[in-house]
Amino acid sequence: MLRSPQLRVRWERLGRIGLLVVLAVVIGLYADHTISYFSARAQSDRQHAIVTRLEHQNAYFERRQRSLNDLSTILAQARKLGMVRPGEQPYAIIGQPSR
Repeated sequence: MLRSPQLRVRWERLGRIGLLVVLAVVIGLYADHTISYFSARAQSDRQHAIVTRLEHQNAYFERRQRSLNDLSTILAQARKLGMVRPGEQPYAIIGQPSR
């Protein structure tokens, strides 16, 4: 008994469709992992930028602390505030234009 051409199963076509379905499923599974990877990488880059900025701030504050603990800086700041050492005679120049 021969089948008519319309009722015959085309196995090569069915195989191609099956392979395309399997490929789509595999791509779908990897797409989720790929999106997670890029999201984690972006978050890591943001955190690295924050760490770098904080390291620069920390270095600045350490230099500032060393500067403020230096005796010459302390004396200069005291002079700016109008302080004098014991035994010194304070004086003020009047009539000069202010800067």
